[in-house]
Amino acid sequence: MPADLPGPATAHQPERDDHPPERDDQAERLPRIVQGGMGVGVSSWQLARAVALEGQLGVVSGTAVAVTLARRLHRGDPGGHLRRALAAFPSREIADRILDRHLDAASDGPPYPSVPQFRIDPPRTLVELTVAGAFVEVWLAKEGHAGLVGINLLEKIQLPTLATLYGAMLADVDWVFMGAGIPARIPAVLDRLAAARPASLPLAVTGASADDDHAMRFDPRDLRGIAAGEPVRRPSFAAIVSSTTLARYLMGVESGTPDGFVVEMPVAGGHNAPPRGRGRLSDAGEPVYGPRDRVDLDAVAALGRPFWVAGGRADPRGLRDALDHGAAGVQVGTAFAFCDESGLAPELRQRALEAVREGAARVRTDPLASPTGYPFKVVPMADTIGDEDTYAARPRRCDLGYLREAYVRPDDLVGYRCPAEPVEDWVAKGGDAEQAAGRACLCNGLVAAIGLGQARRDGFVEPPLLTAGDDLVNLARIAGAGGEGYTAADVIAHVTAEIAT
Repeated sequence: MPADLPGPATAHQPERDDHPPERDDQAERLPRIVQGGMGVGVSSWQLARAVALEGQLGVVSGTAVAVTLARRLHRGDPGGHLRRALAAFPSREIADRILDRHLDAASDGPPYPSVPQFRIDPPRTLVELTVAGAFVEVWLAKEGHAGLVGINLLEKIQLPTLATLYGAMLADVDWVFMGAGIPARIPAVLDRLAAARPASLPLAVTGASADDDHAMRFDPRDLRGIAAGEPVRRPSFAAIVSSTTLARYLMGVESGTPDGFVVEMPVAGGHNAPPRGRGRLSDAGEPVYGPRDRVDLDAVAALGRPFWVAGGRADPRGLRDALDHGAAGVQVGTAFAFCDESGLAPELRQRALEAVREGAARVRTDPLASPTGYPFKVVPMADTIGDEDTYAARPRRCDLGYLREAYVRPDDLVGYRCPAEPVEDWVAKGGDAEQAAGRACLCNGLVAAIGLGQARRDGFVEPPLLTAGDDLVNLARIAGAGGEGYTAADVIAHVTAEIAT
């Protein structure tokens, strides 16, 4: 077994059902294009729906769905879309409780009421809000058509995973995508949730011994107003990988294997896998990727699962190359992130496209920004966290907490800390001050990037954080020279221009 991968996935592993619920055979419906699941709400239901209507696979972001649902309801739910989706939620009791708590018809923005941070034993209201948040995004993306819709999650964000998965499954999600880690246990979890059975996932706790029992647990039967034991359709699962080694490992997990893969290259946006081997930085302070980081696509094809290639593939040549190596197609993120249907705040999207047209757009692979320790793509734009002055002016705080790590406190209880929180707080919790240097609050920054930034009591408004793949600088080929934007359909037409769909 490779030295950089864990042992057999058995600890806390959900027992696999002998006869898990059948899922539809989607082999004949494999799309040429999978839309990336980007940021917090950048992969909006509007974008996923637009992609699905074009016959491709639309994907909603599964990150921080509780916060985005709560804040959009606080803004009064313009258009009534959230209320329409909640009216279809299987539990009228839960939906009404969420509306009573969060809908504010008299408000049009911040400050937003706080949403509790996740912990190993989250409050029931947060679990319900998370289940409903995932349901709403998927339900709206699937509304009124038979196209394919998926949801994207990060292995590094562990605590909300089970509730988010189940909410998406209640809305009949077709695919689940997960990266930023080793999602070995997700296939078995999907089996159990589809059968409305309790599921668990181990929680990584710094300082815990091998004998400690730290796990997130979720039982669909605890959701009031939802029929106990009522099965739902099991979605297909695609693991996002950056090496053949990881793909092979996941294919050997006895409790369940992926139904497909997304093979992600280092030029993709958001989080990137660290370079293999001894990491070194370029003169510009960016991680250097080399021959060991190249993925053998023919070896991935030999695993016998459909796969899509991600990172710098948003053109006909990229799609053709992927198909020639046996891929089902490509995953496209950055080109969709800046289209009209994207969840990015319009002003931020327009500024980025203006920089592209002027030849001034840049993307930096920052080795420090993410609290996860993974390299993270940052667009260094004025008045965003990617700008040094804006970063320095932001008071450090951690009040959303999705990227916190769990650790064993001196009293042997589980605590939570983040290297992007105030340095003195991080150090008081046993963290190393050097590990806090250069960290950015991705949670608040990414939420602000979709126009939901928090306004503080002192008048400070959270600045956005913009992430994109290296392909940002090439978007002029789709956006054109004019000042107008472009649509998801334009992206799909461009990528498939030379290939019959």
